Amino acid sequence: MNLFDMLVNGSESLSVIGLGYVGMPIAVAFAEKVRVIGYDLNAEKIALYKSGIDPTGEVGDAAIAASKVDFTADETRLREAKFHIVAVPTPVNADHTPDLSPVEEASRILGRNLTKGSVVVYESTVYPGVTEDVCVPILEAESGLKCGTDFWIGYSPERINPGDKVHRIDTICKIVSGMDAQTLEIVANVYSLVVSAGVYRAESIKVAEAAKVIENSQRDINIAFMNELSIIFNRMGIDTRSVLEAAGTKWNFLKFYPGLVGGHCIGVDPYYLTYKAEMLGYHSQVILAGRRINDDMGKYVAENCVKKLIAADLPVKGARVAILGFTFKENCPDTRNTRVIDIVRELGEYGITPVIADPVADAAEAQRLYGIRFAGMEEIRGMDAVILAVAHEDFGRFTMEEIGSMYGSEKRVLLDIKGLLDRKAYEAAGYLYWRL
Repeated sequence: MNLFDMLVNGSESLSVIGLGYVGMPIAVAFAEKVRVIGYDLNAEKIALYKSGIDPTGEVGDAAIAASKVDFTADETRLREAKFHIVAVPTPVNADHTPDLSPVEEASRILGRNLTKGSVVVYESTVYPGVTEDVCVPILEAESGLKCGTDFWIGYSPERINPGDKVHRIDTICKIVSGMDAQTLEIVANVYSLVVSAGVYRAESIKVAEAAKVIENSQRDINIAFMNELSIIFNRMGIDTRSVLEAAGTKWNFLKFYPGLVGGHCIGVDPYYLTYKAEMLGYHSQVILAGRRINDDMGKYVAENCVKKLIAADLPVKGARVAILGFTFKENCPDTRNTRVIDIVRELGEYGITPVIADPVADAAEAQRLYGIRFAGMEEIRGMDAVILAVAHEDFGRFTMEEIGSMYGSEKRVLLDIKGLLDRKAYEAAGYLYWRL
């Protein structure tokens, strides 16, 4: 009887290491099919899960409360599992080099508790080679076991889209890979339990790692092109969204839009790929050019806010500016690697301390990471300028009357970064309206 059969009949368990926006939905999904141990070293997070609270909002409190996941912060519980999924973040350092410390620490924790006959699958986004060249040696050193003899390795890149209620783990085709044919078959069968969209068997672990990292690099480059077009058309006095809507009538036009590019995938993964390329002696041209454009968009937004304040004959220093939305994307509480912070910091260079409101965001996380305290929406009054920075559904429902109540005079500067509002209606009403 192989490991897959033992998982299905309940004689063996599956573990998920890292219970964030990716790992937690995976654990909940698998718990409907097999016994699952959900491990995270954050005891406070585990306590929330045990009490039926989903701080990520990915599956909801009811699903957490009803889930059979055995949540724990005790790493020794990992010894009870034979199939392990590692789903920890892989950020970048301040100099944009990969920060592999989370995946390395997860490997050390798992290695200390790894037992013979186990299969370990990494989901963390990495550059090609990390799973086999970085993670395997750690697992072997910590466990005293030999990869390929005592345990086996695989890689299946996460494709969960935080905040997206349509593209979920079960509806997205899952790439799977293994160190050999037997491991690949086990990994594919295990993931097939929860992925109704099917699995794609990559020919090697490195191919699977590369596939993941280029998925987001491709999006990054396309969005960078849109951002560059926005800069160009803004100088021409042309509305970028109107141009894109016209161009979008062609069947093969790719419908990307300008915006701030943050989060843990699109704003990070390209640096993993270019880092590995530079290790091999190749300096990226297209990928890094796109990254430079996207990294500067927060500064660009702030500069245009200042220009609009000047155009309205409003004093810049000490101006009352509100920023609505602080998360890295719409309808998601995650503030990590949000590029809205770039707008905040650049405005600070002009002597402006913005008031920030975001009813969706994780307020404790924003306070911890950025030292920012959110204001309530009721506090957004008497403003000179309002920046709609994130396209939360709640913000898209604002009426013109509600927007108007946020200002202190008839001179109203409005920056609608994602184009949530009707530009012509607001311009007709006298607003100094601007969007990417």
